[in-house]
Amino acid sequence: MTIHSGHPFADPDPDPVRRLRGRLGGAVTLWTAGDAGERAGLTVTSLLVAMGPEPRLLALLDPDSDLVDVLRDTGRAVVQLLSWPDRQLAEAFAGTAPAPGGLFRQAEFVDTPHGPRLASAGSWADVRLESEREVGWSVEVAAVVEHAVVGEDDDPLLHRRGRFHRLGS
Repeated sequence: MTIHSGHPFADPDPDPVRRLRGRLGGAVTLWTAGDAGERAGLTVTSLLVAMGPEPRLLALLDPDSDLVDVLRDTGRAVVQLLSWPDRQLAEAFAGTAPAPGGLFRQAEFVDTPHGPRLASAGSWADVRLESEREVGWSVEVAAVVEHAVVGEDDDPLLHRRGRFHRLGS
């Protein structure tokens, strides 16, 4: 883990494309994969849902993350929406905050056939890796949604301009 002294989206960042990306914002998700032998997870905000007979999640993942390796090995993952109380967990899985004892000791997780699921998550999807390709400095994955649960969305964790936000804040 590398913690930089400066903020990665701080203005005035000289790169206008990086600044544009920071202004798009969106819901914060946690992608997890693996089993008790090998688990991995990553905080992801660069994703979208593609509707169709077999809906898909398309996401941009860090190619150097442990998640990409475990996702390739297992072909499955759990994608959970995070809420405001999960912001420290989001930072830990993003590699920007310490995780004493390991990432999966920071909260309660339930083992599932698709990977560990955050016990407190109200909304999640079990996904199957369909394809991947390099896009810029990321790996774009297409994952088929095999099962989805949508719960209450009272306090979603949002991310914009390098900071977490609450709905209405």
